[in-house]
Amino acid sequence: MKTVVSISLTMLFTAFAASAQAQESFRIELGRDGETIADMRPVFLEFQSRPMPAISPTEVARRYQRLFEHSDEPEVRIDALNRLSNIQTVTDEDVSFSEEREQQVYRQALESYESILDRGAYQGRLDELLYQMAKAHAYTGQAEESIDRLRQLVGLYPSSSLVPEARFRIAESAFSAQDYAEAESEYSRVISSDGTDSLKTKARYMKGWSQYKQGRSARTRAAKTFLAVLDGFGEDTSGFRRIPASDAELVDDTFRIVALMAAEDRGVESLAGWLNDAGGKDFGYLLYDRLADYYTSNRRFEDSVAVNNAFVRDFQAHNAVPAFLAQNVDVWRMAGQANRARAARAEYVQAFSGDSRYQQLPAAHQERWQNFSRSLADYHYDQAEEGKAEGQAASFRLAGDYYSQLAGRNNQKRDVLRLAGDAFLQAGDHTDAFEHYQRAAYEADHETRDYAGAADAAWAAIVIQRNALDSRNSFPATLDDLAAAADRFTAEFPEDRRQPGLMADIANRMLAEHRYADALRFAEFAVAHPSVSAAERYSSWVAAGKANMAMASYGLAENAWRQSLALISEGRLQEARANDTNSLKRQLASSIYYQGEKAASEGRTDAAVAHFQRVESAFPGSEIAIKGRYDAANTLMKAERWQAAVNELNRFRTDYPQHDLTPTVREKLVFAYQSSGQLVRAADEVMRAEGEEPPSWDQRLRAAELYHKAEAHERRNRIYVEWLNRDSAAVDSESHIHNQTLRQRLVLDNVEPRQYRIDLVERELASQWHSEDTLAWAGRAAIVLGAEAS
Repeated sequence: MKTVVSISLTMLFTAFAASAQAQESFRIELGRDGETIADMRPVFLEFQSRPMPAISPTEVARRYQRLFEHSDEPEVRIDALNRLSNIQTVTDEDVSFSEEREQQVYRQALESYESILDRGAYQGRLDELLYQMAKAHAYTGQAEESIDRLRQLVGLYPSSSLVPEARFRIAESAFSAQDYAEAESEYSRVISSDGTDSLKTKARYMKGWSQYKQGRSARTRAAKTFLAVLDGFGEDTSGFRRIPASDAELVDDTFRIVALMAAEDRGVESLAGWLNDAGGKDFGYLLYDRLADYYTSNRRFEDSVAVNNAFVRDFQAHNAVPAFLAQNVDVWRMAGQANRARAARAEYVQAFSGDSRYQQLPAAHQERWQNFSRSLADYHYDQAEEGKAEGQAASFRLAGDYYSQLAGRNNQKRDVLRLAGDAFLQAGDHTDAFEHYQRAAYEADHETRDYAGAADAAWAAIVIQRNALDSRNSFPATLDDLAAAADRFTAEFPEDRRQPGLMADIANRMLAEHRYADALRFAEFAVAHPSVSAAERYSSWVAAGKANMAMASYGLAENAWRQSLALISEGRLQEARANDTNSLKRQLASSIYYQGEKAASEGRTDAAVAHFQRVESAFPGSEIAIKGRYDAANTLMKAERWQAAVNELNRFRTDYPQHDLTPTVREKLVFAYQSSGQLVRAADEVMRAEGEEPPSWDQRLRAAELYHKAEAHERRNRIYVEWLNRDSAAVDSESHIHNQTLRQRLVLDNVEPRQYRIDLVERELASQWHSEDTLAWAGRAAIVLGAEAS
């Protein structure tokens, strides 16, 4: 997948070269040799080195070339070529033959080799000579001759240090000839020989290819061989973390061929089996990755995901699990299946949702987890908001869960918490919404200390509490909870313009629960806030007025009512409040009236009277205003300030002649007049006609008694005469005595004395009730009458 999609596991393999394309041939490099036997150039026998002459390399090379061309001695010609090769090695200058001339030179060199061998007399090592001849044959296109020389070398000199490479060349030839069984056998001999580790590694690699080329029956052997190749490289490169550039392609190709074999067999099942048979390999995850990559590059997306899932299932504790789960997302994205890619993200997020597993993730995977969580949360939120998802509440709930989980692992913690709150709120989960709004507003987080949305989050939490109190949700909030939240809100966000409305609302709620001190506290806060609106100020003043009234702080209540009325009269409220105006005036009048009552109860007469009289100015014509006027007079009477009371009572009767209290004024005036010694005025008040009705006889007799005490005999006597002229007989002892008393007073005042003496005597004689006074009065009257008659 390296060239198709960016997958995390491939980053572990960064030292590898680009993946080789699937191929039937093989490539292998041996030092400075060509890729195959046909490409290699001979490296001539190395005789003892001699110092470079003190002339230019080009000139030396020219001389050796001439020596090769003109000498007839094979050993000399071979030596000349060796010198040329050495010069080329130690100098940066190009001193070699031209390509066309070089081919001719090597053919001539072969003649020298043959001549040396035919003579059977050679001072050097014949194994080296055979090896060089094999190379020369190969370079000049004589492959069979080259292999013959190598086989000759192996057969004649089995202990030669050149045998391992010779066998490798023989195996290579068999592989090129597609004799894979023979190639396998020859490569095995190289592996078991005394060759270098590098050569054995290449032989083992090619042995695997030889086995692979033999078909399905040899596939298990091939897998075992390739795993051995990777074992060696894994040990030498610290688990493939430091792969030399020269080995990168071979390592990459080994991974590729194992994946290819598994795909051609039973897929991940085969791969797992091979690894299991090998006792498990630390690099096994790289093979799973390569197999998944192979499937993806061939658009076998479900197979690729199956490989990833198999690894996750079988190696749950492996640190590559996150990368495999992440690969599933990329695979489905490549497949154009957005829903399955989203499901893969969800699987990744779920796998590392626990704190312990998340903390074990490398930083890059933690960032990926956060990105996946955010994308899932945003998706479900948007789908629910747009009404595209079935069960919007469930989608909002899912979004909230993702946001919530992400919040603690994100550098935008409080913003994500607020999003979680929004999602839970729309899902109908007010408890979780409240919790996340609160955290977004107040939770300490040095990276988001100045989070701009904090106030809105706190406000959202308050709205949930307030709606709960109005039974608009099931959140378990109390008024005290709301009050505490409001206090915290005002402390944290002192300039927020929503505070006055909140405080006014809480003040009225406190008032409804008869918590007057609390109501007053919140109301006072609201009216003092610089951002308070007219409506909020009005509501707060009304609440303050009611709270103060309930706490008998009538002066403060009066101020609240006046402030409320002022807001209405100033036209600062949008809605007409005629009904409110009358109610407020009534409340204002009441607060003044109660101040009067309180002052009266405390003996502060002047203050009480003043308050009672002020009521009328607050609410003219109202019942309480009339009562205030009436109680002002009563207060004066209780204080025995009779004249002031008389004046107030007379004003009351004049101003409210038809009021129900007005008939009681007469008695109060009579009492005041009597108490102040104004008995005639008291009597006049008793005789005062009410409407068209004349005073009753009880009133008249009472007035007569007052006139009597005031010695206003003339007024008294008129009443006595009218009473006695009624010609009504006494019905009891009291009435008999009363009438006789009146007759006696008239006699004494010389008002028709003879007649009233006669009445005294006759009434006494006719009555069954007597008193010492009536008998005495009658007796004296009889004597006077008797005297007059004689």
